[in-house]
Amino acid sequence: MAKNPAARSQKTARYHVLIRGVVQGVGFRPFVYNLARRWAIKGSVLNTPTGVIIDAEGEEKNITLFLKEIQENPPRLSKITFFQAHELPVRGYTSFQILSSETGAGKDALVPPDVATCTECREEIFDKNDRHYAYPFTNCTNCGPRFTIIREIPYDRPNTAMAPFSMCSECAGEYGNPGNRRFHAQPVACPGCGPQVEVRDRNGKIAAGKENWLQKCWEIIQKGNILALKGLGGFHLTCDARNKEAIAALRQRKGRDAKPFAVMCRDLETAEKYCLLDKREREILSSPQAPIVILRRKPDAELPEELAPGLNTLGVMLPYTPLHLLLFSGPFDLLVMTSGNYSGLPLVKDNARALNELGQIADYFLLHNRDIVNRCDDSLVRVIDGETHIIRRSRGYVPHPIPVLRQPGGPVILGAGGEMKNCFCLLKNDLAFMSQYIGEIDSVEGEENLFASLINFQRLIGAVPEIVAYDAHPGYASARVARLIPAREYLAVQHHHAHFASCMAENGMGNEEAIGVILDGTGYGPDGTLWGFEIIAGSYTKFRRVIHLAGVPLPGGEIAIRQPWRTAAAYLIHFLGARGKQAAESIFKDKNLDVLEKMIVKGFNSPLSSGCGRLFDAVAAILGVCLENTYEGQAAIELGELIREDRGSTASLAYPYEIKNGVIAPGTMIAGIIKDRLSGTPAEIISTRFHNTVAAMVIEAVETVSLNLNLKKVVLSGGTWQNHYLFRLVKKTLEKRGYRVLYHRRVPANDGGIALGQAMIAHWRWLKKCV
Repeated sequence: MAKNPAARSQKTARYHVLIRGVVQGVGFRPFVYNLARRWAIKGSVLNTPTGVIIDAEGEEKNITLFLKEIQENPPRLSKITFFQAHELPVRGYTSFQILSSETGAGKDALVPPDVATCTECREEIFDKNDRHYAYPFTNCTNCGPRFTIIREIPYDRPNTAMAPFSMCSECAGEYGNPGNRRFHAQPVACPGCGPQVEVRDRNGKIAAGKENWLQKCWEIIQKGNILALKGLGGFHLTCDARNKEAIAALRQRKGRDAKPFAVMCRDLETAEKYCLLDKREREILSSPQAPIVILRRKPDAELPEELAPGLNTLGVMLPYTPLHLLLFSGPFDLLVMTSGNYSGLPLVKDNARALNELGQIADYFLLHNRDIVNRCDDSLVRVIDGETHIIRRSRGYVPHPIPVLRQPGGPVILGAGGEMKNCFCLLKNDLAFMSQYIGEIDSVEGEENLFASLINFQRLIGAVPEIVAYDAHPGYASARVARLIPAREYLAVQHHHAHFASCMAENGMGNEEAIGVILDGTGYGPDGTLWGFEIIAGSYTKFRRVIHLAGVPLPGGEIAIRQPWRTAAAYLIHFLGARGKQAAESIFKDKNLDVLEKMIVKGFNSPLSSGCGRLFDAVAAILGVCLENTYEGQAAIELGELIREDRGSTASLAYPYEIKNGVIAPGTMIAGIIKDRLSGTPAEIISTRFHNTVAAMVIEAVETVSLNLNLKKVVLSGGTWQNHYLFRLVKKTLEKRGYRVLYHRRVPANDGGIALGQAMIAHWRWLKKCV
């Protein structure tokens, strides 16, 4: 590259350039401005609702190199998805300017996600000579809030939660200086002109202001109290992660008996003190996304069992805002950092609601006066064989779209998502915009959260749904809510077909045939029973159930899902008869099994279920691992924690089972498990053999379907595939046998991903009608 690109005289050229993607709020205009000065380019750059527009005039060779560098070396946080340049008549510009942003109806610019605090800002908040010293809202072009503060595109300060805060002369100087890293950083602020924090008690009385808030927070936590902390996308509830009494109090007040708490570590060294980390896990923890990462806890880590009861793992994240960094500059290296809500309700984001809704949980509140426009929970990921698998896709990843195989010009389609772990999806052209984590929507608050989030999303991406797709379960609130959303067409989509289509879409598949292995807890089947262990074949437009697990009555319906011992008794009695009843009486001595047996035999209030999750529940209860689910998937997760990966032991063996006439019969497996259980075989061995048996069932079923239908692509979806042992075993075996295995990484395998599948099924069915 020439040292002086303007040295040679050439023909002058002028180009109009349109760039779409994540190009607003990531320092793109300052980058273009400085690049233009370097290459002696005249003209302008501006934000518009359709993207960044550059009017570039200069020597032809310089223009070529200028445009090439924009495409090949854009800002770190940007992502270009569309680049178009065409020549225009020369105008004779004399300078290069950043013009005021345009507004308009069409919106193709992409809103960036929130970004963890950068190294430079970290240094400033701990530098006593810097004017940002100890300021909890320090940020720059390379970091800070984005999605959580934006109300409207284009991404300019008046369209964000920073609008009420007028910049002081020093901040304005940095904002307007092309050589400063805060050049056009919209949330720029300092202690003199920006948002402020304060501490209040649960009665709303001020306990500390901006001068002493940090010391007060340390004092609160040291005394074993619970602090509600207003963060980037909502409130956290925090306490000392070493204080058993504080953790127990938080569990009792929040209504969270056993579900693991996430923790925040002071730094990477602290995380390695308590957990085992590989290279990829270190990278993700320190990444701009800064999600919670599920890590293996060190056996000798001196941490309270109450953090994650029954588990050998721990959800860990690092400080990702200046406020967090300052909080960890004191006596603590590890804090509980869990979502600020009562279990089952949406994350709290506003000060007044926090004092009202969290007043019975938190002793004190750390508040600030910058509004959170879009609530956004922490993302959750796990690394499997060096690949990042997203379990909850939210802060740091949203609203980045997922590219899908779809021709532009079709209708905007909304996938309304599921009943639990809800996320919705807006399909616009060839981009799928997955929402932040919404959670449960079976409450008034949950519905309000869904509607408010949807309205904000529609405004940001400029899309109003014409078709709404939703889960076909007739009793789900998500189906009822979906039909309240204005649209010209509504489409019910079977739950497991949506899982299948979601994974296909994430992997860039068109409307082609594949085998789907969909394993989860519950999904409403077209036959009126509850599905969940499904080997299907199909495409976006159609599917058929080829092989499935034999159904079992669930005595009490929903209550059996909460009480796995009921499901265990049902498996024993239904498949083993009198022998099973005797075994159940031996294992569940304090339970009234006579009434349960009558319900099972007569089918009274006992819907038929073939869910993989219920099978895991039954085995966990038989082994005494978990008799009651206090959170979704608890029994299956705790059962998975017992696995021994020593392939040379008897644990590597599988139990017998049978596949006949498209049905997987688990009776002989259950009999084998009971035999081992009553003979004193360690639960770890039984759990491992059980997992190996499920893997064998899947592999044999896939081989059978492949032989009959000549299909070699296998799609894995459903929450059960978050079991890393089962996932690895099945994937590795199928790949060795010549199958192409497709699975989730960027979209959750659980119900947090089905909205994408709903939207894609609706698209292809609409397209089929149009042909």
